[in-house]
Formats: sequence, structure tokens, C-alpha cells
Amino acid sequence: MSKKAAEKCARTSVRVGTFLEVGGRDLGMELVAGEAGLNRRIPEVTINRPGLALTGFYASFPQRRIQVLGMAEYSYLSSLDPKVRAERLRTFFEHKIPCVILGRSKRPFPSIIDLAQEFKTPVLRSNMITKHLINSATIIMENLTAPRGKAQGTMLEIHGIGVLIEGKPGMGKSETALALIRRGGALVSDDVTSLRLDSAGSVLASPVDVTRFHMEIRGVGIVHVPSLFGVASVRGEKRLELVVTLCKPGEFDLSGAELYAHSVRPMLGVDIPRVHIPVAPGRDIANVVEAAALDQKLRTLGHNAEKELDENLMALLQRGRNGSE
Repeated sequence: MSKKAAEKCARTSVRVGTFLEVGGRDLGMELVAGEAGLNRRIPEVTINRPGLALTGFYASFPQRRIQVLGMAEYSYLSSLDPKVRAERLRTFFEHKIPCVILGRSKRPFPSIIDLAQEFKTPVLRSNMITKHLINSATIIMENLTAPRGKAQGTMLEIHGIGVLIEGKPGMGKSETALALIRRGGALVSDDVTSLRLDSAGSVLASPVDVTRFHMEIRGVGIVHVPSLFGVASVRGEKRLELVVTLCKPGEFDLSGAELYAHSVRPMLGVDIPRVHIPVAPGRDIANVVEAAALDQKLRTLGHNAEKELDENLMALLQRGRNGSE
């Protein structure tokens, strides 16, 4: 991913209220104080345990992150004199942290409640143990802050490869997808596909909620794919690995070797392999798309048919030269 693309797809911060709403059930989490600060932003995804900060050491303190007080932090604070504890916590809250989560359903100290109201800092409480809390909260933050977008096209899983079929209206995207589903493919989305970039740099495709698992077939209307072909015919999310662009013959002025050359299609700053398939009467487009997906699968395994053929031809020519000599 280029630097310019990375900046364009930079993660955005989320509100504490959004984090609580989305992760409340999964994290067994509730608000105990600081409701006035629910609109506060969480600038960084990573979760922090402020053990050293509570001792008074604030060099390199990551104050832009969610702060989790686990068993160790809670036990340390409990061991302090109430006056010292209140001073340490005040310094902690003065750093304008986004929010605090108490793990293991620990009851907050009275000073924490007072400081939460004073600094308008939300204090949450979770019934999870600290290790699982941090892992789950990180995943939720990754999903909430991931760069997102939308693409016009029909997304399928074909032989394990995520394929987005795009093209102008009337090119037969849905009809091609329907034929591929009958051959064992699975529908992710039709017409509009939601995209998000995960932490590993992969583009994940999923359906929009309104049209989830529905397709529009010209002359038939709206169909519900799992009702027709079973639950194995749909996927909730799939990594995008290939873009197939259906086009009219000559539309991209491609001929000869250029017609079969693999280009790329930028999606959320990631270059996705792309092929152009001309649509003409009598062509079995579904069969061609399936072959393109299988070829992409071989490419991911390190097998390149074009390169192999080129090497074979060069070896044949070399043998011919040596024989003539």
C-alpha cells in the first residue's frame, strides 16, 4: 500500500458511547459513571493497562487509549492509603484519558466515581477477566475503526476465492453469479458490496443489511438465495482476492497479450488483482469467471501459467539454437 493510499485509508476515531453500545453485550460491560463524557473520542485502537502510571510514572504514557484496570491495578490501588490513592487517581484522570474499564466486575472506589463526574470521563465495568477483556475490546476497536467503503458489483466465493464481479448495468452480473451459485459458489452480496480493511491489510467484503442474501434477476425479480439453494450458498463475509470486470468486446481497447494481462483495481488502498472478460452472445461467462477464480487460486499458491509457458517456449527456442549449431 502506498503512503498516499495509507493516509487516505487512515483509521478514524470512535466515540466512547459507540464502543459501549457495540461492545456492551460481548464484553459484559456497563456504564457506572461519567455519562457526560460518552461523546469523547478514542483516538487509538490499542488498549492500555496503566500499571506504571498509577505509581506516578507518566513518561511515554499512552493517554489516548482506553485504560483497563485489572486485578493487579485494583489490588495495588487497594493497598494505598485512601488519601494517596485519591491523589494518584486524580493525576491519572487529569491526563484526559478517553475512558476507564474496570475488569472482573470490580466495584469502583468512591474517588473514581467523583473524578469521573468531575472530568467527564466515562467509567465502565466488565465482568470479564482482564486478559480476555483486552483481547475482545481490541477486536471490537479494530472493527469499529477499520477504513470502510462500498463497491458496485456482485461478490461471490468461488472455490474459496473471493471474487467481485463488476460491470455496467445489463452486462449480466447477477445472471453470471446465479450460474456460479448453482455450480457450488456462494453469494456474499448483490449489486452493492460493503468493504472494510482489516488490521492485516486485507479487504473484507460483506453484504449491506437491507439486501443481505437477496438477488435481483432480470425477468424474475427479487430472489432469496438461501431459500432456493440452501444455507451453504451464502457467506456473511469474505476476503476480496479478485475483481472481474465484465465489458463489451473492444471496450477497453485490449487485444492479444493485453487482453489476458492481469491488472490491479485499488480498493481501500490495496491493489486487488483484476481481469477483464468481454461479454459476447454465446459465451459461457460463468465458466470463464470460474476459470479466472481458479487461476487466481493457483497464482496465490505460486503457480503462474503464463510464466511457465514463456519459460517452456524459451527453453524450446534455446534447444533449437543449440541443435542448429
